[in-house]
Amino acid sequence: MSNVITSPELAAAILKQGGLVALPTETVYGLGANALDAVAVAKIFAAKERPFFDPLIVHLADIDWLPRVAAVFPKVARQLAQRFWPGPMTLVLPKTQAVPGLVTSGLESVGVRIPDHELTRQVLRLANVPVAAPSANPFGRLSPTAAEHVQKQLGGRIDAILDGGPCRVGVESTILRIDGDRVTQLRPGGIPLEQIEELVGRVDVEESSSADKPTAPGMLASHYAPRTPLTIVDQVPTTAPRSRIGLLSFQTSPSLGLFAAVEVLSPGGDLIEGTARFFQALHRLDGEGLDGILATRFPDEGLGRALNDRLKRAAHREPK
Repeated sequence: MSNVITSPELAAAILKQGGLVALPTETVYGLGANALDAVAVAKIFAAKERPFFDPLIVHLADIDWLPRVAAVFPKVARQLAQRFWPGPMTLVLPKTQAVPGLVTSGLESVGVRIPDHELTRQVLRLANVPVAAPSANPFGRLSPTAAEHVQKQLGGRIDAILDGGPCRVGVESTILRIDGDRVTQLRPGGIPLEQIEELVGRVDVEESSSADKPTAPGMLASHYAPRTPLTIVDQVPTTAPRSRIGLLSFQTSPSLGLFAAVEVLSPGGDLIEGTARFFQALHRLDGEGLDGILATRFPDEGLGRALNDRLKRAAHREPK
């Protein structure tokens, strides 16, 4: 694959020079640029064809970097950070003046996290700049969980792709807005709501399917979508479809020969395993030239909530 690199030093040098590098994280690959350089950040929007009203998440190497981008760090945010960072949790906090408005879509708050991927944290330390990094894919399309996904979708538009292997978690971070001692989940993700509430008590959940000016990434009604039309079903059909249809099933295998392509994420019903395989499987189905994809719902608990959220947005079709 062209422009795929393995050197953290080279990746850091590109970032310091205002370039774009796709970076591996435990969630998905992110398209990174110096978060404090508005011109570099603008290149992210151009490469992804991302609307400017959709804010970006800023990635930090260590918690002592937080004052560079966040003006306030409330007690409940500290509790969450101590428990879940590094990891797939983004905290939305009041921003400092150093963060360009382009990063936050004009909002006075910024989403920040510390990725749980040592190679990318090494890049951040070498570059010594916070890095804005939305998923490294065209806006609204399937998130990349391997370097080849980035190469296929954005390879000719960016400076380099740092290959750090497949993403371990495989779904984007949970996004929490912190307002004093109040915690609101804006997007379900790699840390289940149950684990958060065990630590801080009740968490409000913001329903965001109709958001047209989102306060966090991944809140638009249509997002994470394959090019092949996707339909959600409650269970695996027992009769053959009339056209070339693929199946994305959490646990149940269909009768042999019913579907043109099949992806079973976890025969044993393990949500962690299913989450890690989710976007990989959708990428494979999307490359099969199918007429459509049927996807079964996940158990509405733990990581299943995040996966059902991604399915809902992937299946959304704007009215004509």
